[in-house]
Amino acid sequence: MKLTVIGCGYLGATHAACMAELGHEVLGLDSDVDKVHALNTGKAPFHERDLDDLLARHTASGRLRFTTSYAEAAAFGDLHFIGVGTPQQPGAHAYDLSHLLTAVRQLAPHLTRRAVVTVKSTVPVGTAPRVRDLLHEYAPAGHAVEVAWNPEFLRESCAVEDTIRPDRLVLGFEREGSWAEAVLRECFERIIEAGTPTIATDWATAELAKTSANAFLATKISFINAIAEVCEVSGADVTQLAEILGHDVRIGRAGMWPGLGFGGGCLPKDIRGFMARAGELGVGGALTILREVDAINNRRRERVIDLAREQLDGNLMGRRITVWGAAFKPETDDIRDSPALAVAQKLHDLGVTVTVTDPKGLDNARKAHSELDYIEDPMAAVENADLLLHLTEWPQYSQIDPHRLATRMTDPKVIDGRGTLDARCWREAGWTFRALGRP
Repeated sequence: MKLTVIGCGYLGATHAACMAELGHEVLGLDSDVDKVHALNTGKAPFHERDLDDLLARHTASGRLRFTTSYAEAAAFGDLHFIGVGTPQQPGAHAYDLSHLLTAVRQLAPHLTRRAVVTVKSTVPVGTAPRVRDLLHEYAPAGHAVEVAWNPEFLRESCAVEDTIRPDRLVLGFEREGSWAEAVLRECFERIIEAGTPTIATDWATAELAKTSANAFLATKISFINAIAEVCEVSGADVTQLAEILGHDVRIGRAGMWPGLGFGGGCLPKDIRGFMARAGELGVGGALTILREVDAINNRRRERVIDLAREQLDGNLMGRRITVWGAAFKPETDDIRDSPALAVAQKLHDLGVTVTVTDPKGLDNARKAHSELDYIEDPMAAVENADLLLHLTEWPQYSQIDPHRLATRMTDPKVIDGRGTLDARCWREAGWTFRALGRP
């Protein structure tokens, strides 16, 4: 098939490259000229595992290319995916749909023949009719343009795998048995034939799928972190407790990660947007649990600062602290709502000299937090530091020898905010070791 992908950030660029990998001819579209140039040279302007390999292979073969022209996109194909960002509104919890609605308005005047416009962006439930009405109003093809919904469930750092081999495929349509359904089933034929559970449903259910999934995941993470608070004052070990709970098939271990909490561009935004939309629909009380989920998550960051103050005898002013981690999770350079950087910034505001290191996220961190110090080498970053904070669980941090590291510190003290360091090994190396939710 010949298809387009409008909006080439994390979601769109990955989707475009993976659709080419599945055998389609793909034209990606983005308004950022520099991003389009980079993508056409086979390089993503962000770090995502395995993505550059796909981009290089399929831009070289001619199966994948990128443009800034809506007219070119409309002429190229009859299936258009929209994957633009829907960030949180400044000063509010609701989604900002301006990028989505702008993309629809810019594409519509060029749709002169039958087409399917499929939205992948995360939106508040009830957005699909707005998209349909705009297309029918501004597209010369009018009602021949059909709207579909195909929510994404990508994990950053695993986005390529999650696109090509998803754990489920959700397709939302205005009516059952539509032409749009036939087109999308053809597009995803290889994925469907591989046995992927495929759910064809209505627009509203498809719109709710992503926000509901993220809300549940956020609740699971915040639940175990709430339990971690109890563990700290009772002497229990939250990592062992999470393992015990995870063996219950009704609960499961996946996603129950005790530690500093979640960040990134999805979970925080989606639980807040979900609450905002529920309030608009008059059922805000149904999601009050998410308010506490958000509060627990933010409280974990404050807890790290409290532990740092305890480790430094109650005095943070003028101390030197090293933070391992800038990205919100390993294997990405995404620093959006990064718990690690939130802690680093707060410590800086309290008079601490903060040095941050990260394998991939330093360039983005420097742009957002120029007042912090940055060193690429995690060993060098701890030189003469009073305290080390392990706040992003990059696997290479767990492989560093704590005996060698201890000689660089003024007094070897560490707080493990992610629960992935070997406490026994670090203590045997002479470190004062503290971890969230552990004795």
